[in-house]
Amino acid sequence: MEIISRVRSFGGEQLVCRHDSSSSTNTPMRFGVYLPPAAETGKVPVLWFLSGLTCTEANFTEKAGAQRLAAELGLMLVVPDTSPRGEAVADDAAYDLGQGAGFYLDASEAPWAAHFQMESWIATELQALVGARLPADTARQGIFGHSMGGHGALTLALRYPNQYASVSAFAPIAAPSQCPWGQKAFSAYLGADHARWRSHDACALINDGARVPQILVDQGAADQFLESQLKPELLRAACAKAGIALDLRMQEGYDHSYYFIASFIADHMRYHARILR
Repeated sequence: MEIISRVRSFGGEQLVCRHDSSSSTNTPMRFGVYLPPAAETGKVPVLWFLSGLTCTEANFTEKAGAQRLAAELGLMLVVPDTSPRGEAVADDAAYDLGQGAGFYLDASEAPWAAHFQMESWIATELQALVGARLPADTARQGIFGHSMGGHGALTLALRYPNQYASVSAFAPIAAPSQCPWGQKAFSAYLGADHARWRSHDACALINDGARVPQILVDQGAADQFLESQLKPELLRAACAKAGIALDLRMQEGYDHSYYFIASFIADHMRYHARILR
């Protein structure tokens, strides 16, 4: 693990790191880490944030304003990049496929399968690296994300319930099998087998028996993607049927931007901190 940069922030440190993925993407991969002051004296709980389409690790670390509260709550923040990158990595001219749009799954179809193994990178390879090289209490981990990253947070929490004790999301793609973003990505990465699609769709996972105790979701009511791409009403219905405690908060006047995330980031971090304690 190489530390590209480190700066002091609220008594802790904001790092940007890189490592060579050898068991998943087979590319250099970047991720951000915030170490709170408490990490200087012992291991601390870990909160993973998964970013949305076109983002890198920098969007959240620079725009969300999360470091102050992470320092207060004693939470380590880990922010992975959204895809493998580089000249040898497959890409697409559109913003919603290819580099910057990994969808947090392991691709099975050419040309994506060679590098787009994002689920394995985050849930296994990067997980092991963080546990080995950073003061991370890996017995206490939560995960949250935005948009495509909200989809990733929900699906990884449902697929790895023993790994993530808490989950929340900002404007998640709740049912990717039923929206244009998800259908395009799943067709490219997973092919025509819709059974594989279901295993990376939060609503389908819940309908098929996957469970977490509770979920917090904030959704802007003025989000331009609300009806066409995000479909939180389908998540509400799936959770109600499954008996999962979903707190779906529709926020009037808010859109899909980081102004929205920054407005409610404190609520999410306190939610995770309560559970991880």
